[in-house]
Amino acid sequence: MDSVDVIIAGAGIIGLSLALELRERGMTVLVLDRAQPGQEASSAAAGMLAAGGFETPAALRPLALESARLFPEYVRRLGELSGIQPDFRRHGTIVFGEHAAPPESTQLSAEELRNREPFLQSLGQSVFFVQEDSVDPRLLTKAALAAAQKAGVEIRGDTEVKNFRAAGNVLEAVTNSGTLTAAQAVNCMGAWSGAPVRPRKGQMLYLQPARHSLLKHVVHAPEVYIVPRSSGKILLGATLEDTGFDKTVVPSAIEVLRSAAIRYLPELASAPVVESWAGLRPGTPDDLPILGPAETPGLFIAGGHFRNGILLAPVTAKIMADVLTAKTPALDVSAFAPSRFAAAKA
Repeated sequence: MDSVDVIIAGAGIIGLSLALELRERGMTVLVLDRAQPGQEASSAAAGMLAAGGFETPAALRPLALESARLFPEYVRRLGELSGIQPDFRRHGTIVFGEHAAPPESTQLSAEELRNREPFLQSLGQSVFFVQEDSVDPRLLTKAALAAAQKAGVEIRGDTEVKNFRAAGNVLEAVTNSGTLTAAQAVNCMGAWSGAPVRPRKGQMLYLQPARHSLLKHVVHAPEVYIVPRSSGKILLGATLEDTGFDKTVVPSAIEVLRSAAIRYLPELASAPVVESWAGLRPGTPDDLPILGPAETPGLFIAGGHFRNGILLAPVTAKIMADVLTAKTPALDVSAFAPSRFAAAKA
């Protein structure tokens, strides 16, 4: 492929979802990834689709709620194209603590909690239920990768984009294996997007309890979140650290998460740790994503999704596809313009 309509740098869930959306609109797309496609933050995430959670900034909620609305059709389409089902679960979330309960939540009595989750302990805290979904990000990313390839998107790993530059009427992507050209390009490189995006480390682990049906709902407690998978594994997360690009797993941090989860779900005490890892969330100074045109003509950025990359993938794909095709997005994205950081960068 000598030249394409759009080059996307970054084969995480944002880049792959955008590539598929653009391809379905008739554009030729080349996706480049500095390492192996889909193996960074997208596969390291927990997969809680908490659109109205207390951690979601007010300015982001319209996008988050719209993306949550899009998610069932989004996963259906990925599953249909790829043949991979991403463990999309619609059982809801149990939230401990009044400060963490979103406005649309319902408070649960002790009896109601026992009926929903007989093995879960409230520890004397207020308990709420909110109708949120969850998904397995690893399976979702695999599905998106396979779906994009099946749709005709070319995806190259081990191809690092060092910089973009305008060259007449085209845009050049300078990579470690040569220079590629396109009419437009999008920076979807996550934590590697460049300033003002910076990595925010999160450590997580999987436990494998003996009881397959130990937990049905996602649990969001002040010290830990607990995310069940249909496989029977239970994910615990997550730390929030500013340690640059270090992805070292620290045993003491893993044990803190495990101990916190055991207080709420005592049966986890006998569940072995089957995996632990760290991912790098792409954070911004205001915890909002960056969506729109960059300074270089023809270059755009879709990054800085921080905790919400999985959740925001469907709506980001539609918004950025609109922007690249000179359409006005259905939602106001002015709060996420790259230009808001221009003064600080200067």
